[in-house]
Amino acid sequence: MIKSVYVGIDIGSVSANTVVLDEHRNILEEHYTRTKGEPIEVAWTLLSEIIIKYGMDAVKLVAATGSGGKLIAPIIGASFTNEVIAQAKAIEAYHPDVRTIIEMGGQDAKLIFVEPEGGRIRIEDFQMNSVCAAGTGSFLDQQAYRLGLTIEEFGSLALKSKHPPRVAGRCSVFAKSDMIHLQQIATPDYDIVAGLCYAVARNFKATIGRGKEFLRPVAFQGGVAANLGVRKAFKEVLELSDSEYIVPAHYAS
Repeated sequence: MIKSVYVGIDIGSVSANTVVLDEHRNILEEHYTRTKGEPIEVAWTLLSEIIIKYGMDAVKLVAATGSGGKLIAPIIGASFTNEVIAQAKAIEAYHPDVRTIIEMGGQDAKLIFVEPEGGRIRIEDFQMNSVCAAGTGSFLDQQAYRLGLTIEEFGSLALKSKHPPRVAGRCSVFAKSDMIHLQQIATPDYDIVAGLCYAVARNFKATIGRGKEFLRPVAFQGGVAANLGVRKAFKEVLELSDSEYIVPAHYAS
């Protein structure tokens, strides 16, 4: 019988990600759930299920983070942690050698630089995207829908491409225009989706990472890290070796 568990809930723009840890920081379970416009209801349901499973007395702490975390935390009785700090703390616990964190979710993206300090790590600098969701998870969802693909099919299909075409990544309108042109000249779907994956990586480097040095090792986390095409694109755009590029096992938590 597990006596103590600690719960984290990341309330983002499109999903609620939950993780349950024991007192030794072992991850007991994690779940990705689309909120479909009802983040409070989804967060409450997820927490209720965890309490039923482990028992009220076993849940020692509930922490919320993400774009909706501050709003939802007092409603579900959780403490709130800024998402930049949460990302850095996770790296400190599981990959303390990492120096640069790329995090990409449904509508936001972050670039976080960390440095070792006294056996721990501190946040040296960070940068976030603007209010426009171009080049994030929602952008990829839109393009997958236009091609009649699920987002899972989208990521796997991109790996088939040998020569990804250039596609605009800063604006979904321009991306749609490029996609229509590529379809008109009979470009295979796998090349188009690969082009979109590389567009996301190049856009991130050129805008959020503008003028910044991506210190190695680099970690890629957040929901978009599930997309195999974007994983590959970041590795190649940033010219990273296998040892310099880390996708954490629990990238979405």
